[in-house]
Order: sequence, then structure tokens, then C-alpha cells
Amino acid sequence: MNMGRLSDVLVGAAGDVAGTVVDPRAGLGRLRAAASASGMLTLTAGLLLGYLAARSRWRG
Repeated sequence: MNMGRLSDVLVGAAGDVAGTVVDPRAGLGRLRAAASASGMLTLTAGLLLGYLAARSRWRG
């Protein structure tokens, strides 16, 4: 994956989340439209890795 593209996606997602706070109905519609299978897989993998990293630090 192109790292420049990844930063664009992250900035766009942050903007969509901020828009959801301001206008929940329109923001959720944009988030649903922007969600793709690969994006959801990346998000899920990131959350899982973050959880495992935090858990290993907590026990350490």
C-alpha cells in the first residue's frame, strides 16, 4: 500500500469522525459509504494488535 495514500485515508476518516460529532445523521451515512472491506479489515487488525500490545505491557 502506498504510504501517501494511507495518510490521505486516515485524514479523511478523521474528518468523517469529526463530521459525525457535528451532524450525526449525515456523518454516519458518510462513514458507512466510506467503509470498505479492506478498510474494516485494517481497522480490525489494528485494534487487535493494539489490544495485544497493551495486554503484554500490562502483564510485564
